[in-house]
Amino acid sequence: MAEFMDFKEIHRLQKEPLDYKISTAITAIKAGFAVCKNRTALAFSGGKDSTVLWHLIRENFPKESENMAVIFGNTGVEYPESLKFARQLGKEWGGENFHEATPAKTTKDSPKYDAQKEILKWLIETNQLDKILKSDGKLKSTETLERAATPEMWEDFRNRGLVWKAGTVKNYWWCADQYGFPILGKAASKLYARRINIDCFLKFSATKSEKADLQKYYDVLKEVKISQMCCNVLKKEPSERVQAEWGIDVIFKGLLAAESHNRKTNFAKRGYLFESSRKYLETPFYHCNPISLWTDEDIWEYIHRYNVPYSPLYDLKYVNQAGEVCKMQRNGCIGCFTDYGRKDSHMYVLRQTHPKAWEVVMKNGLAEEIQKLRQNKHYRPNKKNYNRLAVLDVANDEDTLNWLLETRPCAFD
Repeated sequence: MAEFMDFKEIHRLQKEPLDYKISTAITAIKAGFAVCKNRTALAFSGGKDSTVLWHLIRENFPKESENMAVIFGNTGVEYPESLKFARQLGKEWGGENFHEATPAKTTKDSPKYDAQKEILKWLIETNQLDKILKSDGKLKSTETLERAATPEMWEDFRNRGLVWKAGTVKNYWWCADQYGFPILGKAASKLYARRINIDCFLKFSATKSEKADLQKYYDVLKEVKISQMCCNVLKKEPSERVQAEWGIDVIFKGLLAAESHNRKTNFAKRGYLFESSRKYLETPFYHCNPISLWTDEDIWEYIHRYNVPYSPLYDLKYVNQAGEVCKMQRNGCIGCFTDYGRKDSHMYVLRQTHPKAWEVVMKNGLAEEIQKLRQNKHYRPNKKNYNRLAVLDVANDEDTLNWLLETRPCAFD
């Protein structure tokens, strides 16, 4: 099924009727089952797209679907409506084949980011950087830095609540502390290292790029704690752990090329079915994306035509920036702001549909990082309504934080 096509062809095929897309999806699913040597799985999010794909497989491949694992990635920051729906449908449709993948736990005590910064500062002041830095100025490892702390420092960190205890779930807040908040898209958040490693890289490394665009990126990183690592820790790693446990060699995903430029590019290059690998397999591992050509309109047409259940999340309403009443369009993680700067962004909608969750995320660090990002010269607002933001020193300004949160929350949109 490696049908490679250009964007023009993708756009043409996206205009085809639903019956054509159902036919191509069934062909892709059949190809996925055909290359399976062990066991297939469905990546299920509780969203409308993966629900439709699950229905397609159940209806057209009933025998094969009996042995298909269904892996629901519970990130810990799911919308409550989607979490309840996913578990209910998993019980009804999946039974024993339904598996909930959750983030791993820490295996030992480890300092929080503020404590890591204190260790680094102490090592600088006592001329002990050679213990933790490589010859090029990069940090040898986070563990090396942590081992350099004295017993007295560890005791102090514990007394001040600056230690992640062994057995802590690597949740959204752990990711935000150790890596950064999910602000800006994946193309912007290029580094997957711990934040303390990035600090050392920016401060000491002699291997930083001299390219102008990367220099701008470094300027942002110096001020703003951003990262996309939560996708790996909360989604990818838990799912792959379950895949390894069950020996999965083909995974079906409900990805739409229409959702993003990146997904459209991947589909153009790879087609419906492409080969990969997994450490636990001697044979190839395959990714199958049967509904890549579908649009949101196709998904809803299919749902209504076949009376497919869907998460009540999509019935929640909000007012968009044009003043129109809309329904929720996307499932996802509460606290994700990778669409920063776009109209009707995730956080703009969250503020209306789940105000308590919005407030918790904002007041526990996300707002502060957004403020710093908006002050950066590369992201400074140019609308006159936002002029105040461009000149405020808000890193430690509680009054400004309250003003942004309570008086003008639209500044975050």
